[in-house]
Amino acid sequence: MKIATKLATAATALTLATAAFAENPMVGGAAMFENKNIVENAVNSADHTTLVAAVKAAGLVETLQSSGPFTVFAPVNDAFAALPAGTVDTLLKPENKDMLVKVLTAHVVAGDWSAADIAREARASSDGFYHFNAVSGDALSAQVKGNNVYIYDENGNASRVTIADVDQSNGVIHVVNSVLVPK
Repeated sequence: MKIATKLATAATALTLATAAFAENPMVGGAAMFENKNIVENAVNSADHTTLVAAVKAAGLVETLQSSGPFTVFAPVNDAFAALPAGTVDTLLKPENKDMLVKVLTAHVVAGDWSAADIAREARASSDGFYHFNAVSGDALSAQVKGNNVYIYDENGNASRVTIADVDQSNGVIHVVNSVLVPK
């Protein structure tokens, strides 16, 4: 009886630990905390150093630390590296701040949209796409293919959500594998 109780206690602890981990996945080798805001968490992700540098250069830190809520489709470093040579360096120049703000805000949606919410809207639509707008005013669309959610920019480029539902105190981050490029 004593061994059974210990096993049950260990199983419960493991289940709780797994559930806690499952609630908010690790991103870029760092724990993401629900009680921290988007910027406070993003700066700890090794996969988002380019995004964080761009957010700082664009002067969007204060905005993304505000109460929101925001849904951020956060491109990884490799997504920025896949852009044509020189694009990131050009965007980071002070004289191109407006263009950088436009690109970054094309990845931000007002509200706290889980992947399940987005997928439900896409599946319920007559064309299989959920159409919505980024805070930049750019049109985005979401589609579900198999178990994956894809976000499309106005140019028709698809970005796959690789890590969904990273909860923040002021919204949610969905890690994506490419940069959404506004027209």
